[in-house]
Amino acid sequence: MSPRLRAWAELLRLPALCTVPGDVLAGAAAAGVRPGRRTLLAVGASVCLYEAGMALNDWADRAEDAVDRPHRPLPSGRVRPAAALTAAGALTAAGLGLAARAGRPALTVAAPLAATVWAYDLALKHTPAGPAAMAAARALDLLLGAATAGRTRAALPSAALLGAHTLAVTAVSRTEARGGNAVAPLAALAATALLAHRLPAARGAAATHGLPGPTPATGTAAHATTARTRTPAAGAPAARARHAAAPAAFAPRPADALVPALAALYALTAARPYAHAVLNPSPQLTQRAVGAGIRATVPLQAALAARSGARAGALLVAALAPLGARLARKVSIT
Repeated sequence: MSPRLRAWAELLRLPALCTVPGDVLAGAAAAGVRPGRRTLLAVGASVCLYEAGMALNDWADRAEDAVDRPHRPLPSGRVRPAAALTAAGALTAAGLGLAARAGRPALTVAAPLAATVWAYDLALKHTPAGPAAMAAARALDLLLGAATAGRTRAALPSAALLGAHTLAVTAVSRTEARGGNAVAPLAALAATALLAHRLPAARGAAATHGLPGPTPATGTAAHATTARTRTPAAGAPAARARHAAAPAAFAPRPADALVPALAALYALTAARPYAHAVLNPSPQLTQRAVGAGIRATVPLQAALAARSGARAGALLVAALAPLGARLARKVSIT
């Protein structure tokens, strides 16, 4: 990689880009939408707006980074501030344009998403409202996927869970340059445990939107219905038919374990670095905790998609995690 490309990869946090498509895919799954052309356009819009936020963030923090992180692209002189600001504006325009092509409902969500990104970077980041603004941006990004079908309300529970995770990570990130705060990573550790416990307990959109993968309840109903219709023809007693149907109705299926497995992966990705930052809130360990929290976004998105019945989409999102980890070994994710 040439020095110029590496500088822009650092500015745009290239490894973090792997955490972006899962927002839209999880939102589409929550709304019962199978990915299509509009979903791809929404993913493109999401990527552009996310990267606009990355460029704008470094432009707004260039004076602070000159003291705390002089190696960053702007204070080190590898990228000009004017170029970063221009890139932020161009990427924002591109993101809104792609959202418009995905449909008016998508643009209706993308516009406040872009406004939230700019407000966070230019005004809210260093205020008490900063973490909440970042959480709102991630939640809106997930709703962008649902908006491609005009079903944002169905995706609100998933957006709330993703927003809660983002709130926790952002709270930790506020002290990553100087460290010294064990309260934020402790709160993030508790939030991660709560979210990991909550994920398998909630029903997704599969039962209401006809996505593949019926819930255990619908599977039981189907077996019961089959037993009732077949009992007269077979001449078997009703009790024997119910007894034969019960084991099949409650037999574990591999797909039923996907959400708990992804929830466990989410917790394992973030928990240990958070715990290390609690025990020793040094800048280095706090930064590692932030990076782990960002990487944990991917299995969280996959779990949200899986609980909505989009198992193939969940596996696709989860596959982005190794790619992000590989890129993070070359370019910092924070």
